[in-house]
Amino acid sequence: MNEFFHLMKTELIVTIIIFLLLFIKLGKDIKNEQLLPFIQFVLLVNFIASFFYNVDGSLFGDMFYTNSLIAFEKSILSLGVYLISLLSTDWLKKTSHLPEFFILMLSALLGMCLLLSSGNLLIFYLSLELATIPIAAMSNFDLIKKRSSEAAMKMILSSAFSSGILLFGISLIYGITGTIVFAELPKLADGSSLFIMAFVFLFSSFAFKLSIVPFHLWTADVYEGSPIAVTSFLSVVSKAAIAFVLLTVLSGVFQPLQDIWYVLIVVLSVASMLIGNLFALRQENIKRFLAFSSIAQVGFILVGVSGNSNIGISSVVYFMLIYMVSNLAAFGVASVISEQTGKENISDYKGLYKNNPLLGWVLALALFSLAGIPPTAGFFGKLYLLTTGGAKGSYLFISIAALNMIISLFYYLRVVRAVFIDKNDQPIEKLTIQLPVKLALFVCSVSIVLLGIMGWIFDHIESLH
Repeated sequence: MNEFFHLMKTELIVTIIIFLLLFIKLGKDIKNEQLLPFIQFVLLVNFIASFFYNVDGSLFGDMFYTNSLIAFEKSILSLGVYLISLLSTDWLKKTSHLPEFFILMLSALLGMCLLLSSGNLLIFYLSLELATIPIAAMSNFDLIKKRSSEAAMKMILSSAFSSGILLFGISLIYGITGTIVFAELPKLADGSSLFIMAFVFLFSSFAFKLSIVPFHLWTADVYEGSPIAVTSFLSVVSKAAIAFVLLTVLSGVFQPLQDIWYVLIVVLSVASMLIGNLFALRQENIKRFLAFSSIAQVGFILVGVSGNSNIGISSVVYFMLIYMVSNLAAFGVASVISEQTGKENISDYKGLYKNNPLLGWVLALALFSLAGIPPTAGFFGKLYLLTTGGAKGSYLFISIAALNMIISLFYYLRVVRAVFIDKNDQPIEKLTIQLPVKLALFVCSVSIVLLGIMGWIFDHIESLH
């Protein structure tokens, strides 16, 4: 029993918080101004607790397993949820369904934690559904806005299509091998045409969740229509969870098919970087802009995945941590502006620095990191990814990735120019930044600077294998 509590510590804590919020909802009505700080404190406790009493082991006949690296990945997801709760303070205080929102978000987080610890395809599928269905409901949380309902509809239809493809792939794998246990599948992978087709179906499901081109068409519409808190969760926490699982599945379960999936990864990585960058160039809405930016970033993540080594795994985990704080800083600024002014277009950001220097600097720092400009952490993150991908000797692939970094500079700096240089007769007035938002922006900004300089963080991730 003691081992059970230690191994499933994160999942149990999240489940307890969900039930606690259910009891609060069923009880006496509490104002959002009183309830939100309590929820934020509980989420902070959950994040801190994720670093203690972590042990390696498995449960339920190896259906659930965990180790030091998986525990660290769960900590990253918990950090993302905590930061989103702080950055979205303005919107969360206004919503009339605060407990329900966090119940849905934590249910999705619970699914993602179980997904990381899945030991067979059945638990993998159930966890993925638990992680996906609440997000569709969250996308519809701006109940008075038609585009929020449209976003939820597109999200649920895309997820249903993705789930159908995944289930078909799982059924093929079970039919070929007679097992759904991850540990046994590498020995039974015969490399036949049918097994390769099953793998393609599974990978397609991952591609939908990660918004890999050409499975990305839902992304911009869902990002634009959803509340910024949900967009942040989709862009950062959801992507991080799927990226971590993709690493495990490719380097473990489908290791015998390495020659096949390497080619697939290279092609889709180049397509994602190119399409993401080219479409980001023409976006005016800040959420659509960050949507296509995230598609381009996924292309870089695939560069690290293609390395298929322990260093490659460490590089992706390290980059996802950097990507999380960088993207959340950008979304945090967008959230403050959107909630207090209703403005979401990049043209509205012209002259932002004049009355809101803090927001201007945080946004610039976040965009510099996403672009990979030194000395921000994003530069070091992409450097590790490119180095890992280059270990295979595919210099053309790495050259294309490096050129895409140059293309991305143009659209990231376009926003920075609007904030600091472009003139605006009616710039955004001085906005009130609440203390939780300031705290989260400070954490993100400091992390963007320090994560690259503090090399021991990458060494620590590498030591977790």
